[in-house]
Amino acid sequence: MSRLIKPDGYKPLMNKRQTEQGIKRIKDFFQENLATELRLSRVTAPLFVLKGLGINDDLNGVERPVTFPIKDLGDAKAEVVHSLAKWKRLTLAEYNIEPGYGIYTDMNAIRADEELDNIHSLYVDQWDWEEVITRDQRTIAFLESIVRRIYSAILRTEFLACESYPQLKPFLPKEIHFIHSQDLLDMYPDKTPKEREDLICKKYGAVFVEGIGGKLSNGKKHDGRAPDYDDWSTIAENGKTGLNGDILIWYPVLGHSFELSSMGIRVDKESLLRQLKLEGKEEREKLFFHQQLLNGKLPLSIGGGIGQSRLCMVMLHKAHIGEIQASIWPEEMKKECAEAGMPLI
Repeated sequence: MSRLIKPDGYKPLMNKRQTEQGIKRIKDFFQENLATELRLSRVTAPLFVLKGLGINDDLNGVERPVTFPIKDLGDAKAEVVHSLAKWKRLTLAEYNIEPGYGIYTDMNAIRADEELDNIHSLYVDQWDWEEVITRDQRTIAFLESIVRRIYSAILRTEFLACESYPQLKPFLPKEIHFIHSQDLLDMYPDKTPKEREDLICKKYGAVFVEGIGGKLSNGKKHDGRAPDYDDWSTIAENGKTGLNGDILIWYPVLGHSFELSSMGIRVDKESLLRQLKLEGKEEREKLFFHQQLLNGKLPLSIGGGIGQSRLCMVMLHKAHIGEIQASIWPEEMKKECAEAGMPLI
């Protein structure tokens, strides 16, 4: 498998039983810290939603959702969620959450079009979270303040893991560095987005790359974003476009950058209409979610997803996400992983 990274001399620092215990300890600890940091209440989330309501996350706009007919609804189609970016905002309105408070949930998804490698699986598990904000909090400064609080929870979780299992040694820096995707392009104009992320993460250890979804000066996007959840087109107070980004770290086990979270301030009415037009998706304006937003029935919000298996993988120093979660892998990859000392669950 050309996409598989096989670290030289890799050997798991924990056996499978220790790993399973570590996964539970990390998940329990981190979600409690996240909820406390951001004042979030846990809610129950759906595994699937009805097709045609505009609620499912479209990711980059090309991934196919897993779809099935519902017998008792006249074979109406349901879609397994890609994420809960839009559903959460509907829930904030339904629960009448006040500014400064929010919700989080365990999101489980199937992404059938995922390209499988060390950190990508058909099965996706995230802590999806969403918080109500005020109009004057729709700023880069506020976004960065939330990122710092999330990163603090990550650092505390790393401390817990290393205290619980002395064979693990901390490697994350005390501070996270902020950079806009345009500035990153200016620094490394001859590199691909992934190569730019590797270089900046190796330099700083932990980075929040801002402004993802809009075109940069080279006419290309740093990465794709759907037009109807993150606000990636608004000109922020720093003069750059976009109120969103990704939390990335340098992961020494794989020798590459590693995305832990995608998040951002969500679209308001103006940015939704602008982004739908930019992406040629104006027909979505008629969908249920979009009508709720355009008619002023949804609160302003900030939110994101934090990979559960990915966080556990990093905290337990694993080389493959299949050492953390049970999924389906190509036979060739399973064979190569076994030969490379990466025991998949």
